[in-house]
Amino acid sequence: MESMMGLINLEHEHDFLNELTYFRCGAAVPFAGRYRLIDFTLSNMVRSDVQDIAIFTRNKYRSLMDHLGTGADWELDRRHGGLFILPPDWNDPTDISKGDLSHFHNNRDYFNRGKSNYVIISGSQYLSNADYKDAFDYHLERGADVTLITTRVKELGPEHEPCQRIVQDDQGWVSDITNELNNTNVYTGVYIISKSLLMELVDECIAHHKDHFFLHGIKDNLERLNIQTFEHTGYSAFINSVESFYRNNMNLLNPENYKELFYQNSFIKTKISNEPPTKYNDISEVKDSLLANGCEINGEVENSILFRGVKVKPGAKVINSVIMQRCTIEEGVHLENVILDKDVTVTEGQTFIGSHEKPFVVAKRKVMS
Repeated sequence: MESMMGLINLEHEHDFLNELTYFRCGAAVPFAGRYRLIDFTLSNMVRSDVQDIAIFTRNKYRSLMDHLGTGADWELDRRHGGLFILPPDWNDPTDISKGDLSHFHNNRDYFNRGKSNYVIISGSQYLSNADYKDAFDYHLERGADVTLITTRVKELGPEHEPCQRIVQDDQGWVSDITNELNNTNVYTGVYIISKSLLMELVDECIAHHKDHFFLHGIKDNLERLNIQTFEHTGYSAFINSVESFYRNNMNLLNPENYKELFYQNSFIKTKISNEPPTKYNDISEVKDSLLANGCEINGEVENSILFRGVKVKPGAKVINSVIMQRCTIEEGVHLENVILDKDVTVTEGQTFIGSHEKPFVVAKRKVMS
């Protein structure tokens, strides 16, 4: 029975979240009260019976490694296979590869040792709750060289502008990959390919001094390859800017969106953190918000997302905001349309107000006074 091995390629996902990626790579950015962006990709792969998963990362990966640990929280702490974090390790003096081709070249052993004949490749900027087993079966049934996972976007937004768009015929065969802004058939960054074809195309790209596997190995070979599509129809989000991060967090305050993302299939897995339940004191007032465990609320919270261990002191107001782990909001503070990264303290009486289009962002460990 055929199976897939997994690859999460972070090479081209640089500091797209500004202050939120000062000290971490984008895949490690917290999301939705208790998760990290990479949790969605990892969970989808594990749910799809992928037992070997590698992560290509180049910089700012300490926070990512701390979050992932041995992979036990995703059931990837196995004697054989499991989770492989593959940071840069360029020791071949004859190596001429560059870009993400360097990762493929220098980590060839990961693919050679894997027992699976197929690879599912993804980034971390596309969030969904998906099972790719049907997509894999379809890939085999159609005899495709590559199968791209796509989604139909009902309402195009700024976060979709950098995304590739797919042009296909009635049978789902891809005829073009474009940046046409009005095309709602969006490529998610997830695709399935045989291991042998992957390594063949990697070698060709390196020989021609290319630096981006998908663009030069797949997109530039549309006429040569048989490329199929498989559409994901569930809830999804693209996180590639501070604005899209804020907007997609806020969208989850709609119960229907939250249920569709987190309860449509199996649960999204994340690092377990044992915290006591959130404590709502008598003077607290909370409306239409999502609070993780470990918080202590003495002020007002409205239409906001609070991560683990946040403290809101008496007289403080938090409105339309995303407050990450262990932040402290002192007495009399007013926050509106704000994103606070981890371990931020806002001292007594301060006011910070952003807008829905441009939230006010504070980097981690700052003291705002």
